[in-house]
Amino acid sequence: MKYLWLSLVIAVIQVTYSQGPPFTEDCRNDMYPPKPETKVPTYVVNLDADPKDRWKEVVTDKTEEFKYMLTVVKNLTGSFFQGSLIDFIDKNFPSIVSGLPAPYGDEIIGIAAATGIPLGEVVLYNVFYELFTLCTSIIGEDPNGKLYHARNLDFGLFLGWDIGNDTWWMSEALRPLVVNIDYQRGGKTVYQAVHFTGYVGILTGIKPHVFTVTMNERFNIDGGYIGFIEWVLGKRDAKWVGFITRDAMESCNSYSEAMDLLANHKVLAPAYFILGGNQSGEGAVITRDRNKAVDVWHMNDTGHPWFILETNYDHWKAPLFLDDRRTPATKCMNKLTQQNVGIAGIFNVLNTKPMLNKLTTYTAVMQVNSGHLETYLRYCPTPCWPF
Repeated sequence: MKYLWLSLVIAVIQVTYSQGPPFTEDCRNDMYPPKPETKVPTYVVNLDADPKDRWKEVVTDKTEEFKYMLTVVKNLTGSFFQGSLIDFIDKNFPSIVSGLPAPYGDEIIGIAAATGIPLGEVVLYNVFYELFTLCTSIIGEDPNGKLYHARNLDFGLFLGWDIGNDTWWMSEALRPLVVNIDYQRGGKTVYQAVHFTGYVGILTGIKPHVFTVTMNERFNIDGGYIGFIEWVLGKRDAKWVGFITRDAMESCNSYSEAMDLLANHKVLAPAYFILGGNQSGEGAVITRDRNKAVDVWHMNDTGHPWFILETNYDHWKAPLFLDDRRTPATKCMNKLTQQNVGIAGIFNVLNTKPMLNKLTTYTAVMQVNSGHLETYLRYCPTPCWPF
């Protein structure tokens, strides 16, 4: 624990010394299109195939990067929990994986078999995203009523600050694993998502012509660690947050159905589900504790009815003063104006500091009516706020 907090303290001191407050820049209008080499590749996952075989091509292509990332996960998690959690997982998770809901347990077993990575470690990797994800998500509506849903996925806070390179170890290890997945049945797209290779849940997804969803972490005392421990001890009435979003992609055929599932089913960890539909005004932030929604904030209730955005703080509370991405994001959306809402405009907002920061691994932009998803790896050049 001391090691992890030391990483954060060093990062804050370094950037404060080199840059100084307020850690923001003028709203960018020149970040799109990004360099072609940062565009994320797309793979097909065949939902008609046996779950143990679905991910073989993806993980085989990324096996070495996956193994390196798991080494980082094990080292950092071992530091955080002083080895006890790692020891428990190495010993028990190969049998516990059978308790995961279908098809996720079999998919994880297949990933372990395809890569030669121990099963318990692949399960640990899938647990990690329940606990350490920071993000900025925006839904914007253009003058014609088309909805654009975009997000930065920031990951790795507390997880190893590299003093020499001004980077987070986890963020650097994750970027080579980012892929777009086209989930198909009968050769036709059912839904699409952005994944870190080996993770079978969904943090960013689009069901073409129906809805879009992103998940942001919500800090809460009754948090994911408690839900995870309860799950390990046999209390399994809650869904993992990455699994419930994928369940929504599978089973929900409307914005309202997805809203009902994401708002009302128990989940392992507190979260924000940012949900967009396919009609004008269909955008909402669902603020979740582990048992139910504590608030559903609709785009029409924001005071700027053409966009809604969420970082990692309840919208009715002030964000942490060291991590206020909400204020500059709102400023940049207002400067953008509804007239300029689109892929380029929202991408530029998300790639303005501090929405773009040292934790940012990728930016994804979705347009529900066309079923469009594009994703780019992102890097924040120094000076840049660490989170």
